[in-house]
Amino acid sequence: MDGLAAVLWDMDGTLVDSEKLWDVALYEAVETLGGTLTEEQRLSLVGSNMDDTAAFLLEVCGKPVTPESIAEMGEWIRARTANLFDGPLPWRPGAQELLELLRAQGVPMALVTSTERSLTELALNTIGREYFAATVCGDEVDGLNKPHARPYQLATELLGVPASRCVAIEDSPPGAASAAAAGCTVVVIPNDVDVPPGERRVFRSSLVGLDVPGLTALLP
Repeated sequence: MDGLAAVLWDMDGTLVDSEKLWDVALYEAVETLGGTLTEEQRLSLVGSNMDDTAAFLLEVCGKPVTPESIAEMGEWIRARTANLFDGPLPWRPGAQELLELLRAQGVPMALVTSTERSLTELALNTIGREYFAATVCGDEVDGLNKPHARPYQLATELLGVPASRCVAIEDSPPGAASAAAAGCTVVVIPNDVDVPPGERRVFRSSLVGLDVPGLTALLP
């Protein structure tokens, strides 16, 4: 297969600026535990799944980290974030325009996010389900979340395309590592955290101006 087979999108911080809403939920969660969360600690959670996030917050606050406490903390964060996601989400620059362009030119797309299905469905009320032929969420990869390759591998399997002909769009170190490990070319649009250089990674300041020829030219 020649040319661009598909574009695989991260969600939080890449398509929509929802990391700011996660900030609200996480800082409030720590307050309920009687602790504090530094900016450095918060940034280390960008791209993490719910269980890892809940365990980290409990540890930071000196609380017991058990399956039960992780589940309880996760439910609290999940409920608060659902409330925050239940409304319009702010787009990242150029994201909506690139989605429209890719759909108009018949390029298959998948959403690959560490966010759980229930919250992803709320976000898709803003983003639009119609853009994606497949969606892979953080609770659908048997615990093999980003930076593991499995989320992006699963997306390519669902689309029936080779990873080597796919471009993934990411904003975080775990996400970029996951997409690269799966064999995708990665367009990195840093947002809250810096992403280190690495194999198959191309860096841009924003999605503005990207098009199909430009994405295709990035493939090996």
